[in-house]
Amino acid sequence: MVQYTTAEEAVRIIESHNKVFIHSVAAAPRLLIEAMTARANELRGVHIMHLHTEGKAPYAAPEMAESFRVHAMFIGANVRKAVQNGQADYIPVFLSEVPLLFRRKVIPLDVAMVQVSPPDKHGYCSLGISVDATLAAVQSAKHVIAQVNPHMPRTHGDGHIHYSRFHAMVWTEEPLYEVDVPAPNEIEVAIGNHVAELVQNGATLQMGIGAIPNAVLAALKDHKKLGVHTEMFSDGVIDLVERGVITNELKAKHRNKITSGFVMGTRRLYNFINDNPGVSLLDIAYVNDTRIIRSNPKVTAINSAIEVDVTGQVCADSIGTNMYSGVGGQMDFIRGASLCEDGKPIIALPSVTSKGESRITCCLKHGAGVVTTRAHVHYIVTEYGAVNLYGKNMRDRAKLLVSIAHPNHRESIAREVHEHYGFII
Repeated sequence: MVQYTTAEEAVRIIESHNKVFIHSVAAAPRLLIEAMTARANELRGVHIMHLHTEGKAPYAAPEMAESFRVHAMFIGANVRKAVQNGQADYIPVFLSEVPLLFRRKVIPLDVAMVQVSPPDKHGYCSLGISVDATLAAVQSAKHVIAQVNPHMPRTHGDGHIHYSRFHAMVWTEEPLYEVDVPAPNEIEVAIGNHVAELVQNGATLQMGIGAIPNAVLAALKDHKKLGVHTEMFSDGVIDLVERGVITNELKAKHRNKITSGFVMGTRRLYNFINDNPGVSLLDIAYVNDTRIIRSNPKVTAINSAIEVDVTGQVCADSIGTNMYSGVGGQMDFIRGASLCEDGKPIIALPSVTSKGESRITCCLKHGAGVVTTRAHVHYIVTEYGAVNLYGKNMRDRAKLLVSIAHPNHRESIAREVHEHYGFII
C-alpha cells in the first residue's frame, strides 16, 4: 500500500556530505527542495548535483555556502550567479555521458529527489516531463525521495518507476513550472527562414527551446514527413504535428514517434505528451548517442551559440571566462548529424549581441570555451544568410563568416583577420 509522508520528514534521510541529485528542468521538486534547504542549520557539506533546473534554487544562496555546494552539469539562470561568483561549481560533460557519471559511480549518489506522476494500478509512477539523466540517478542513488503530483504527465518511454523504489513519497498538487517563449522578432524570423531552407522533406529534426527554434518550426509548415529525435522540445512542435508536417513515418529509430529526453514549455505541451503513445521520453544516454542519431534519415541538428570565430570554433557555454550554460548535447547532435547521410549540423545565432557586439569574431573572447570545434562545424546561420564551412580552408571560412556578420562589423573583422592570420578577404 502506498504511504505518503511530509516533505519535512522525507528529507530527514539526507545527511551531511551526501551527494543529492535534483530532478531536471521543469520537474524540479519544489517542496522537497524547500524542505531540504530548511535543514541548512543541521547539514554541512551537502553536494547538490543537477542539470539545468527551473524555479528557485535556495540552496545556492551565499548564506547557504556551509550547508550546500552546487555542482551543475548545465547552468540554469537560478545558479548562474553562484557559479560565476565561485560559490557553485560547473562540471563540463557531454549530456549523453551524464548518466555514465552516475551508473559508473564516478559521481556516487546518496539521494535522488524527483517529481513523478501518481502510481497507476500496477504501482508504476512516471518521471513525466524529464527522463534525461534522472532515470540513471534514480537507478543509481542509495535513496530516492519522490514528490508525487497529479499534474505531472504520465509519459511513454523509459521513465516508469515502481513506487517500491522510493524510500519516501510526498503528495502535492501544484502546477508544473511553465516556460512560454515570446514570439520571435524580425531577426529571429530571418534566421528561422534561412534554417528552414536547409531542411529537406523527410528530415529528422533536433532543436531546443527559444525564439530561434520556434522561428524555424514556424517556417516549416509547408514541409512534409518530418521526424523528431531530439534531446528536448517545446510547444512549437505541436502545431507541426497537428498540421501533419511532423509524422515521424520515415524515421529508422522509433518510427511514428517523437523521441526526446525531456520537454519544457506550457501546460499545452504537458497535456500533449500526457499518455501520448506518439511521444517517447527516453534515457538521454540513448537519445544523444551518436550511433542512434546518425541512424535516422537526413538528421538536421539546429543548435545555438554565444559566438563563433572566423575559423569555425563555436563557443556555446561561456562569455569569456564567465560560465553561462554548458556543453549540453550540442556536440552529440552536431557529430551525429554530420555522420548521417544527408545530415546537416547547423549553428544558428544572431549576428550581434543585445549590446551590438559582433557574435562573429576574429578570435573568441579570452577564456571562452570551445564546445563545437572547427573540425566539427558545418553550417553557420545568422539573419544575413547561411554558409557551409565543411571542407573549407581557413581563408575561405573567414571570408564566408564575414559575409554573414553584421554589416557594421565586417570591415573591422576582416582587418583583424589580416592582422592575426595574414589573410586578405
